[in-house]
Amino acid sequence: MNLKPQPNHQQYLRSLAVMSDEKKLEITLQLSHFTKQLFIEGLRERFPEKSENDIKKLYLERLQLCYNRNY
Repeated sequence: MNLKPQPNHQQYLRSLAVMSDEKKLEITLQLSHFTKQLFIEGLRERFPEKSENDIKKLYLERLQLCYNRNY
């Protein structure tokens, strides 16, 4: 297994190092929103027969399974 950082990852880390905290937060929120939308769209494709309310309910149920319960 190759654990050595790849050039693109190193470039990414350099980009983060010069970014303001505000910009990092903005990008984090954008990625979070994008991930949520991608997850919901995947559920819609997998369960085309379900209503939007059912998709929302399924999303929340699946999301609940992701939380770390060791706290």
